[in-house]
Parts: sequence; structure tokens; C-alpha cells
Amino acid sequence: MLRKANINDAKSIYSLISYWAKRKVVLERSLNYIYEHIRDYWVFVYKGKIVGASSLHVVGWNELGEIKSLVVDKRYHKKGIGKALVNACIEEAVNLKVKSVFALTFVPSFFKKCGFRKINKSKLPQKIWSDCINCVYFPHCKEEALILHIKK
Repeated sequence: MLRKANINDAKSIYSLISYWAKRKVVLERSLNYIYEHIRDYWVFVYKGKIVGASSLHVVGWNELGEIKSLVVDKRYHKKGIGKALVNACIEEAVNLKVKSVFALTFVPSFFKKCGFRKINKSKLPQKIWSDCINCVYFPHCKEEALILHIKK
């Protein structure tokens, strides 16, 4: 079942993100960050357990949204959960009148399968100077930027 996250989901989301962050697949998020941004998150629940999560963060410029922290429990890969989470974020973006959604990712092939196309990070200067500059990987980031323009 796919649904919006609530406060009770924060620790499970944190565990999933931490697992993949240790493997350098996503960036680490603190538990406090997840609590503060819980309204951005979607979760996929299977048999009462959160097995996937993702968030849509609305960027205040250029009518953009960013998909962050897309994670799926490794036992549930290749079952469409990641795609369902991305689609939920895209649907939410449509409802919010966001025109484009981007992702910075270490796994660009997944987002390409979801219809995103690669762009140069220089096309996202506000992102770079608002978030990326504080990242442990800046300025030697290996994430790739991909974008999806939403059709109306």
C-alpha cells in the first residue's frame, strides 16, 4: 500500500535511508530532518512494514520539485515499489502545479527508466548553492542530475 507518511513512520524511514546511505546509494538524512520534513514523504507498506520511501520537496523557484531519499528495502527490489514511489511524487507535483521534477542520484539508470533525462547540475544553481554547498561530497559530488518535465 502506498500512502503519505506520518510521524509514526519517521524511524522506519530513517532506518531505510541509513542502510542505503552507508552503502553510498543515497545521502544520509538525520532523524530530525525526517521528522521536520515528514509531510514531504511517501511510504510503501507491505504486511504492516515500511519497505520503501521517497519524498517530494518543492523548491521555491522555477516551479520545480525534487525527489529525495528514494529507498526500497533490498528484499523488495524489482517489484515496482520504487516506480510507484516516484509516480506518487510526480502525481503530487502535478497537483501542486509543479512544472518539472528533478533528482540528484547515484543511480541515474533507475530515473531514466522512469522517463527522466540527464541535465547538467549547472541548470540547478539555486539547488547547488542552497543545499549542495553544505553536503559532505561538495564540490566533488558523484550524483547525476536528471529532470522530468510534467506534461499537462
